Amino acid sequence: MDRLTNTVRPYAWGSTTAIPEFLGAAPTGEPQAELWMGAHPGAPSHVDRGSGAQPLSALIEADPEGELGPDAVAAFGPRLPFLLKLLAAASPLSLQVHPDLGQAREGFADEESRGVPLEAGHRNYKDSQHKPELICALTPFEGLCGFRAAAEAADLLAALDVDGLKPYVDVLRASPESDALREVLTAVLTADREEMSRTVAEAARAAKHLSAGARRETGATVPAEGSTTGAGAYELDAEARAYAAYASLADHYPGDPGVIAAMLLNHVRLQPGEALYLGAGVPHAYLEGLGVEIMANSDNVLRCGLTPKHVDVPELLRIVRFEPGDPGVLRPDTGADGEQRYEVPTREFRLSRYALAPAAAPRRLDDRTPQILLCTHGRAVLRSAEADGGELTLERGQSAYVKAGEQVEASGDGTLFRATVAV
Repeated sequence: MDRLTNTVRPYAWGSTTAIPEFLGAAPTGEPQAELWMGAHPGAPSHVDRGSGAQPLSALIEADPEGELGPDAVAAFGPRLPFLLKLLAAASPLSLQVHPDLGQAREGFADEESRGVPLEAGHRNYKDSQHKPELICALTPFEGLCGFRAAAEAADLLAALDVDGLKPYVDVLRASPESDALREVLTAVLTADREEMSRTVAEAARAAKHLSAGARRETGATVPAEGSTTGAGAYELDAEARAYAAYASLADHYPGDPGVIAAMLLNHVRLQPGEALYLGAGVPHAYLEGLGVEIMANSDNVLRCGLTPKHVDVPELLRIVRFEPGDPGVLRPDTGADGEQRYEVPTREFRLSRYALAPAAAPRRLDDRTPQILLCTHGRAVLRSAEADGGELTLERGQSAYVKAGEQVEASGDGTLFRATVAV
């Protein structure tokens, strides 16, 4: 077992307080968006096996099968195929999609052959891997995920009563559903920017009005400016919360076409312990909250909006899956051993958690593949079955790496998240 020393990424959308409070550290005053746990080359965790701190990526590179096990290496090569994060959003992330594995390989090979520099701002594919991901809420967590039904999106836009949106309403009500969503998203992202900026401003004012009216009708307390998660937000119906979220997006990204694109998507509010799985081609954005995120170890992102970064509309439209439906909020399935698993259709990672209790028997963790263990509440005590393996205690916010083949038992009084490979 190795205690991990991890890096915090200071992206502008990050909370200044959530991660410091979680780690029991003093805020720096700067945004702290993500705590990375894993072997990603951009910010690998470090471990100390007695000869000083070393990047986890270097240990894996030196002995892939010894660290990852033969099954994981056979499936994914000599690399840890997942990245675990603690994510703290205080403002919206960009609206984005990820390619599937075939699209990633094709796109990466094409940009490599054309000599597009990896660091170029207009580059779409940083590697040849896909990037499925899962977010599990630790606090109430708000996001956008997948397309609404076309008729539902039409009703939502029509209620805003904005002239610039009326052609989109007509298309959504008249065309076959997938075709309608494609046509409207294409029109939004390719519209004249000055005209779209006016439409976004009008839509934002209307959304604020509708949300405020719902608060007055329910007697709900108005949340803090720019937030839909403050006191009284639970009393609003789903439509009013969605309008509040879209108005907040316009406050953060005035005039951005992504605000209108976001109105085509399902607005989702997770309660602690609930999760969302985001597969290839599904447009999504995280808006606010603290959660545990796990993803395949890739940097491939195509942006739809809510960002000053490059938006490649033709490539985006090739990747997006125009399939409306329920966003599919996940709750864990509990096995006979007490492991609460979030079942998802990917092999690069599996996320689960244990609710540890002092009177309960220790939980024996499967040792076939590498693991990262994160304590999110209370205290977790890890004991190795090896003769000289010892014991490691994790407090909230602390994490450990367990190489493949090392038998570990977990006990204590708290919540322990477990990230591993599904082979």
